[in-house]
Amino acid sequence: MEIRYFKHYSSHLGRDMEFKVYGHTGKPVMFIPCQGGRFFDFENFHMVDAWAKWIEEGRCTVFSIDCIDGESWADKGEDNRRRIENHERWYNYVVEELVPYIRHLSGERNGFDQGIMPFGCSMGAMHAANLFFRRPDLFDSVFAISGLYDSRDSFGDYMDDLVYHNSPVDYLSNMAWDHPYIGMYNQRKILIVVGQGAWEDVLLESTRWLEQVLRQKGIHAQVAYWGHDVDHDWNWWFKMVEHYVPQLLG
Repeated sequence: MEIRYFKHYSSHLGRDMEFKVYGHTGKPVMFIPCQGGRFFDFENFHMVDAWAKWIEEGRCTVFSIDCIDGESWADKGEDNRRRIENHERWYNYVVEELVPYIRHLSGERNGFDQGIMPFGCSMGAMHAANLFFRRPDLFDSVFAISGLYDSRDSFGDYMDDLVYHNSPVDYLSNMAWDHPYIGMYNQRKILIVVGQGAWEDVLLESTRWLEQVLRQKGIHAQVAYWGHDVDHDWNWWFKMVEHYVPQLLG
């Protein structure tokens, strides 16, 4: 498997950011780590092994990126406005700096431009879904496992304009019926998966809330609930990847 490492300066974040690329050609997949994780978690937690078959076959290339949750969503008890502003800077880094870089690298290998599929588990799933729902023009599919899709767990009752625009169940609930994004969503692949076992209770509730909103808005999505023995754990996430990736790449 071809593996490449990149470091580039982000003007939005005012620092160097790192990512790794796994594969030589195929569909660009953006892996976002769990809360407090780093770009190397795709490899260190062996998620790369779950994706290896499709990477080595040239069906996808995974871009494992960095996030700054420790300065935003996970930085509970600090100033809420500062926290969400930090997240918004990271969001702008992804869509304005990282995505063009990924599309360039992917285009060099594939010979054409294409949308990116964000993928993540736990907090990474929340980021993946939020990126997709905010920018369906850049992301043409999403694979989110065991995620939270509202801001309550991290921000409680606090709500401002930036928290709202990063809480999918809130902004989707208020999206106009004729908003052009709804048609775009329905031309894309949306896969939301969650278990019903240990440590999945809050995530299960948030997933059900998101599914209800999607149905109310006529947004077609596959939302899957695995069994009561399916815990919030990497071993189950590997099994979900093995089960669903063929249909996402098909």
